[in-house]
Amino acid sequence: MIELTETTEDRAAGCCNPGLAPRIGPDEARELSDDLSILANPIRLQILDMLAQRDGHVCVCDLEVALPVKQPTVSHHLRLLRAAGMIDCERRGLWVYYFVQRESLADLRARMLDRFDALAYSTEQHD
Repeated sequence: MIELTETTEDRAAGCCNPGLAPRIGPDEARELSDDLSILANPIRLQILDMLAQRDGHVCVCDLEVALPVKQPTVSHHLRLLRAAGMIDCERRGLWVYYFVQRESLADLRARMLDRFDALAYSTEQHD
């Protein structure tokens, strides 16, 4: 039986693709991961969908009635979406009205499309 040994130089040089390295840096990877994480929840997607249906503002009470979770959970998801810059709100008397930050969502879409295009297409096709 022949024993194959790998040297440090072999590992550094790579096997078949010398010089292979990620095109996405750690900071960009973390940002994309955070973007995907905020969208990776069905309640948050439903909230965004309901807010996007209205050009005006949606009262928090209407969101609470429409969603299959209790008020504290709705508040939690609204807080996360606000922290991500995807939505904002304003207080009117006793009620808080939420709305989509369309420019922020457009920026998110552009960032994600750019990254997914880089993943989906080879450099020859993408350039």
